[in-house]
Amino acid sequence: MQEPMIRTLPRKFVDKVWGVECLPAPFPHLSDERIGEVWFEPPAELDELLVKYIFTSERLSVQSHPNDAQAAEMGLGKTGKNECWVILEAEPDATIAVGFDRALDADELRKAALDGSIVDLLTWHPVEKGHVFYIPAGTVHAIGAGVSLIEVQQNSDITFRLYDYGRPRELHLEQGMAISHGKPYPASLRSKIDGPGGVLAQSSHFSLYFRDCKTTGFEVDLTGGPALLIPFDAPVLVGDHSIEPGECALVAAYSSDGIKGDGILLIAQAAG
Repeated sequence: MQEPMIRTLPRKFVDKVWGVECLPAPFPHLSDERIGEVWFEPPAELDELLVKYIFTSERLSVQSHPNDAQAAEMGLGKTGKNECWVILEAEPDATIAVGFDRALDADELRKAALDGSIVDLLTWHPVEKGHVFYIPAGTVHAIGAGVSLIEVQQNSDITFRLYDYGRPRELHLEQGMAISHGKPYPASLRSKIDGPGGVLAQSSHFSLYFRDCKTTGFEVDLTGGPALLIPFDAPVLVGDHSIEPGECALVAAYSSDGIKGDGILLIAQAAG
């Protein structure tokens, strides 16, 4: 088999007020500040996707993101933000909020954002390792404390905060209201890592798969273009190239049957 063209992506550590004082292994903690995110620099060959790790010691803001058309209409660029979360670790009773317990009209949503009751109207989902949530643009959401996750998203940093627990950070109520919907979260957008492999998320922007490298029950066609490989819980070997947990690598066209390892591998591809 031809040796794959593969390279590990550079990563950046990002301070966040809700981040952690000490990053879990295998990450070094390179700042006196709380680190909340680790970003992997999108490669030119697949610059429409961004992969990051998120670590929380406090709740994140209640927020939402625009889709491509809304971002363009607002003069914020051509790329909105659809994203997918894969829970890496979660403390007991940890939760994330996605969608609402009931449908809210625009007036109810605005009032709830202004007085903070939006927190109680959101649906807080208990989470554990391997749970997966696809978050379409316009979905109101928040990550709770005590969660570590891997996020695969469109390469956009447009975030509209609707509520931030009184923290002294800018809110974006008008923009957020223009693109947010007050709907319950569809159960069909949830999945989990279970079995030899499968599709975790599939949209018009990207697909995310998982593969248990110890088995041969599931293959992903990587021969048609580049993909991002993210080891979930153990190193993987792609040809002669080892990728460790905490890393993300770009692989060009290659057969996934040449990928070996003792754990789960996440595979992200842009939509064709």
